[in-house]
Amino acid sequence: LVASTDTGGRTPDNQAIVKLMMGLALAWSLWQVWIASPLPFIFNFGVFSGKEARPIHLAFSIILAFMAYPAFKRSPRHHIPLADWALAIIGALATLYLFAFDTALGDALTGSRLSDRPGNPILIDIIVACVGVVVLPEATRRALGPPLMIVAMVFLGYTFLGPYAPGILAWKGASFGAVADHQWLSSEGVFGIALGVSTGLVFLFVLFGALLDKAGAGNYFIKVAFSLMGHLRGGPAKAAVVASGMTGLISGSSIANVVTTGTFTIPMMKRVGFSPEKGGAVEVASSVNGQIMPPVMGAAAFLMVEYVNISYFDVVRHAFVPAIISYIALVYIVHLEA
Repeated sequence: LVASTDTGGRTPDNQAIVKLMMGLALAWSLWQVWIASPLPFIFNFGVFSGKEARPIHLAFSIILAFMAYPAFKRSPRHHIPLADWALAIIGALATLYLFAFDTALGDALTGSRLSDRPGNPILIDIIVACVGVVVLPEATRRALGPPLMIVAMVFLGYTFLGPYAPGILAWKGASFGAVADHQWLSSEGVFGIALGVSTGLVFLFVLFGALLDKAGAGNYFIKVAFSLMGHLRGGPAKAAVVASGMTGLISGSSIANVVTTGTFTIPMMKRVGFSPEKGGAVEVASSVNGQIMPPVMGAAAFLMVEYVNISYFDVVRHAFVPAIISYIALVYIVHLEA
């Protein structure tokens, strides 16, 4: 269940495809570590600016999203359909267009580079932007479900339907070319601050948290929690809270936190008298709070760094006390329930 949620629901039978997916994930991870290290500047090789790194980061994610996540519940799980291969390649090309066509290649094929025509897209720019804006929400739907895709589509529709909006929400609207340029070709839309934070910060924290979890830290945290709380009244429930809080140290995913710790804690809570609903509620409340447990928090914490212009260490330092207080409160609530 964790694998199908966090790493996709596909388990291809073809070992060549499995190795390809592993290779892409490894290449993405190594590239992220490379650009975050001082080595590119030491060797004066492989230096990427933020504007260049963001399209590459998104291209990796789009390819893996279409390879790993089936389109629907009934879609094949043991092979990748041709349509998904096509979407993966088209999405990656639309993303890498921003990187490739801002170089000499853009001069040769279109007569100018993307940076030479800000706010004045040509036909091929608009076509690529339209393809990207269609493919990206589909990749988002597969990986995260429909809600975020629907929110994105509503706001995208608002940019065109502004004149028809009621009351103070009405505005004059924007042309097709202007929306395509803003959303895909500039650093204001898809390739804005949020993607920059994902490229520079989120990926590294999630990567090293996942490595720590694979090394056995998650199981260790569960054992520590039961050794501390298991002998108390309502012990399994209190252990669930503590285990989820400790797992939140290395996991930025609430779903993975619920499944990792809940597999052990919910049956034990039921065994000592908690109803299934209360057991599930305790596990969900404590696991979702893992999003505010430093150092690997939810994406909002990383966005604060860019929007408020403070260091991530300051965010961690200020988030630690509220996170601890929330878990103390959860332990006390569980004690009262027990």
